[in-house]
Amino acid sequence: MTISNIDPIQDPRWSALLEKHSDASIFHTVGWLKALQRTYGFHAAVYTSTAASADLEDGIVCCRVHSWLTGNRTVSLPFSDHCQPLVKNDGTFVELLSFLYRERMPGEFIEIRPVRMQSSIVQATASIQEAKTYCLHRLDISDSRHDIFARFHKDCIQRKIHRAERENLVYHSGRSISLLKDFYGLQVRTRRKHGLPPQPFRWFSNLLDCLGDQLTIHTATKDELPVAAMITIRFKKTVTYKYGCSNPKLNNMGGVPFLFWNAIQNAKAGGATEFDLGRSDLHNQGLIDFKDRLGSVRSAISYYKAGDIQSKSQRPSTVGGRATFILQRQVMPHLPGRFLMLAGRLFYKHVG
Repeated sequence: MTISNIDPIQDPRWSALLEKHSDASIFHTVGWLKALQRTYGFHAAVYTSTAASADLEDGIVCCRVHSWLTGNRTVSLPFSDHCQPLVKNDGTFVELLSFLYRERMPGEFIEIRPVRMQSSIVQATASIQEAKTYCLHRLDISDSRHDIFARFHKDCIQRKIHRAERENLVYHSGRSISLLKDFYGLQVRTRRKHGLPPQPFRWFSNLLDCLGDQLTIHTATKDELPVAAMITIRFKKTVTYKYGCSNPKLNNMGGVPFLFWNAIQNAKAGGATEFDLGRSDLHNQGLIDFKDRLGSVRSAISYYKAGDIQSKSQRPSTVGGRATFILQRQVMPHLPGRFLMLAGRLFYKHVG
């Protein structure tokens, strides 16, 4: 099998493949790839078995990440919850993965983030191994609004939505810069609470510009004060929840469940049939429980790595773990906003 690569941003055959392939998601789209390139300098390439003159039939989209801090790697795909290889059969999947493995640069490893992966593919692909497992939650919103609401947990979701309505919270949605600024202000607060730097503001502004009307910003306000906010992105009939944040001092108002309920109704009104709630770390039981209580279906997704995975980011280090703990618990929560945002601008280009 002859493997070649194309530029998915410039080659219209990539978008044509996405329209007809059932496994395509928002994370495969040209808009998402453009935002990655503009913000972090990650240039995407699609590896395919299709001849240059033919309609595209398969492809794995990847970005190369070069980092002195976390190691060099080819990732499918940075900052994406999942990115299923778009292939016709397991044989093509194995051929494309084997090619990526053979062609990797010295000291580089390969990482893929499929929604599903057959054990036969793992066994047939050189050196690939499971690296980390997450929870993925998806909510069917094809039923009536009444039935969707009825599946919400009565105490943890329904009652909090009613509390938000009694508090006269107001729901807003759109794509304005003012909404983006409201979202980002809460995002900085939320990331600080978790001991993490916020993603750069330009990442969100680039998503807004590159994804166009596929992206929606949702906010809940009390007397014009932002209480909670989220960003959703849409491809075909799936709306994906990607980022969410809130004012922790106002969480008792029920702003987060209220916001999800309105975002779900917004998605349904636009013709969507699925609300992808995204991935959750297995240790984040609170987030997993919250998504369960929305009536969603939980599944496991695993990321896989191959190659020189004993990079700087992979070597176990008690000292490194201790430093991370100190940063998250004792340093980040107390940094002034401008320094926290600077840390984000410096940090995220190394992770992905």
